[in-house]
Amino acid sequence: MGMDLEYVPQPQPQRTRLPKRILGEMARRIKDTYVYDTRLWRTALAGPWMIGTLAFILAVLGIPTGLGTAADIILAAGAGTLVLALAGNILALLLSLTGLRFPRLFAGTFLSSMGAVLLVLYYADIEIEAAAVMAGIAALLGGAAGLSIGLLRSRRTIAGTLLAIAVLLAPLPLYGTGHSESARDTSAVSNGNAVPIEAANPGSPGDYSYQYFTYGSGEDLHRKEYGADVTLTSASADASAFIKNWPKLRTIFWGFDYRALPVNAKVWMPDGEGPFPLLLMVHGNHMMEDYSEGGYAYLGEQLASRGFIAVSLDENFLNYSAWSGIPDNDFKVRTWLILKHLQQIGNFAQQPGNLFYQKVDYSHTALLGHSRGGQAVAMAADAARWFKDDPVLAATKPFNIVSVIALAPTDKAIDDQQARLKDVNYLTLQGARDGDVHDFYGDRQYIRSSFSSGSAAFKSSLYIADANHSQFNTSWGLYDQSLPAGLFLSRAQIMDGNKQRQIAKVYVSAFLEATLHGQSEYQDLFRDYRSGAQWLPDTAYYSRFQSGNYIPVATFDEDRNKNTVTGGTATAMGLDWSEETAKDRESKSKATYGILLEHKAGEDNKVAAYAIKLKDSLTREVAGSGASGLTFSMANRNADDLEDDSTQVLAADIPPAPAVEVELTDSNHISARLPLDKVMDILPLPQTEFTLSPWLEERVSNGKYGDLSEAIFQTYELPFESFLEEEPRLNPDELAGITFYLQEAGDKIMLDDIGFYTGEENIDGGVK
Repeated sequence: MGMDLEYVPQPQPQRTRLPKRILGEMARRIKDTYVYDTRLWRTALAGPWMIGTLAFILAVLGIPTGLGTAADIILAAGAGTLVLALAGNILALLLSLTGLRFPRLFAGTFLSSMGAVLLVLYYADIEIEAAAVMAGIAALLGGAAGLSIGLLRSRRTIAGTLLAIAVLLAPLPLYGTGHSESARDTSAVSNGNAVPIEAANPGSPGDYSYQYFTYGSGEDLHRKEYGADVTLTSASADASAFIKNWPKLRTIFWGFDYRALPVNAKVWMPDGEGPFPLLLMVHGNHMMEDYSEGGYAYLGEQLASRGFIAVSLDENFLNYSAWSGIPDNDFKVRTWLILKHLQQIGNFAQQPGNLFYQKVDYSHTALLGHSRGGQAVAMAADAARWFKDDPVLAATKPFNIVSVIALAPTDKAIDDQQARLKDVNYLTLQGARDGDVHDFYGDRQYIRSSFSSGSAAFKSSLYIADANHSQFNTSWGLYDQSLPAGLFLSRAQIMDGNKQRQIAKVYVSAFLEATLHGQSEYQDLFRDYRSGAQWLPDTAYYSRFQSGNYIPVATFDEDRNKNTVTGGTATAMGLDWSEETAKDRESKSKATYGILLEHKAGEDNKVAAYAIKLKDSLTREVAGSGASGLTFSMANRNADDLEDDSTQVLAADIPPAPAVEVELTDSNHISARLPLDKVMDILPLPQTEFTLSPWLEERVSNGKYGDLSEAIFQTYELPFESFLEEEPRLNPDELAGITFYLQEAGDKIMLDDIGFYTGEENIDGGVK
């Protein structure tokens, strides 16, 4: 009998499908995410956490919320911790998928902190490659610091200590960057012929006692001095004619919008019957939430003690905020609000019993502004250019704006126009180390200020080698840029803030004493800063001066023919010469021309001279005016070649001063030649690198800082008496020519505003 046999194959073990195997392996690796983060590495997390959290704190301090510094730090630290924890763990999970054996949570937190620093720096206007390098360095320092803590906690004392020392020493090279001290040592200057002013130090308090009070809306949400504690209640101002963009966040923060802007101010008023000259002070575009007007209390107190009513205006609600931007037309509104304050003070002064009643001298009003406020005060003094149809202009007509002061001002065209001051006293101060308004824009307004012949008004500028932007205001801190970018600005050679403000007190007080109180002896300070050297901190100063009694010979702005000047004809021998625009650090024109003279290297034996033959009519004008001497402005251009060198500037790089001699010749061909350094030393211009290293200079704020210096002029006044000492036969009443000699090959200068001055004018326009 047959048997049917059927072959049944043995069941094979079923293989897991590939996707399932992959998912299983991923799950296993994810499960082991933290297995290599031992106690040492978990402790080391403190380092990257500190770096990342610090980046958050610096970012928020640069864009304050208005809740206060302590609250901002707490919020930033909390947000930083949450973000780093979330990002660090997500990255750790992703890193675990690689299967590589390393502390993944530490690595994830390390990368998260580096990313936080990178983003913060990038959005702080630092170029991406520079931000990446600095973020990497910061993360490495944080990681090393954390590892040293972990090693110390694990009782690996030697390794932990050595690593900690290395971390602490790593930033030291940064402190050696920037200019050497000797490269800027230009302050040991001979006083030459300058005679010290025989008057009290204008930077010292005066004899008046004074009172402090405020006026404002009485409804301020953040400041009691304009809220419940306000002394005088003012009317609001409707700026709807200028502002259309006012975000809701701004309204929520302030409690008002552009239709009801408050007219708030701090006031320092002298005690006594009065009337007293009035000064309004206006801040610039600092962060909205970090109030600025209190930063000029040092000037308010100083000036009130000397018999001026000083008023610091609150325009913080027009400033920039990271949360709500900046209102449109802010320059015009800043200016318009100055006029509204004058209108409000005028209303107060008409009310019997009011603190302003019969205290205001309408005929002697001055305006002072800082940064954007410095431009706004010049615009307010020329307000009809923008507000001719505004009723506020008529309301402020009783106020005679005699003087304008600008501290490191901006100079933007508004509605395609810029302020032009006529017969208004003008003073501007600028620091060579200003990391915000880094170009000397006040020099442009100086150029646009003019006088009728014989006007008693004058204009002056002062360029201060070691001053910066923020320290003219006590509230703005040490840095000219907001954090974190401000950390990369070098402060190595910036002067102490109290010294910088002492310069402001001396110059502002002396200017107002001269122009509002008629104390003409203080005018010498503006003619020659050395006459007040006993009142000023030790640094290098460069000043310009011109008054209504200036008789022009050459301004170089009338045409492009270098052979003709206002008061005659010009020739040159042995040098290259051309009429060129004076330029700022960014090689932009200052809207004025000068004559550039260069004694070429290799031509040592040639006479290099620039000569002006005077018109007979000008000679007669000089003789009839009672002129006292020759005046001109000169910029030392010997360091021009340094502009192409991106390496650190050292003392040895600064070329010697040009050797300049000036000669006057009369109609009888009698000549007297005077070495310029016999009257005033020719200083090298400050060569400023703003950041901690030359590499950073081109990578912060889109390389805005430009060249190391710009065309900075110094006014020289050469009295006829000095020429007569060289040649007594010279007849200043019959002058026929002026000649400038460059004695050394390689010397390079730019001349402007060549003319004659008549002496020291008093406030009534007379001659002393």
